[in-house]
Amino acid sequence: MDKNRIEGAARQAKGTIKEAVGKVTGNCDLEIEGKADKVAGEAQSAVGKAKDSVKSVLK
Repeated sequence: MDKNRIEGAARQAKGTIKEAVGKVTGNCDLEIEGKADKVAGEAQSAVGKAKDSVKSVLK
């Protein structure tokens, strides 16, 4: 498994937590930051998946 997939999943989880805390506390900035982290984590995971696919094809 590519390092980007692991880091991306961790970033998504962090973003989910931030978003939930932002909603509960009414902190719109924290909620938006959480959503941004989730999107960035999803993108990073996609890069990792692509790298894994390329590696498997080249084997």
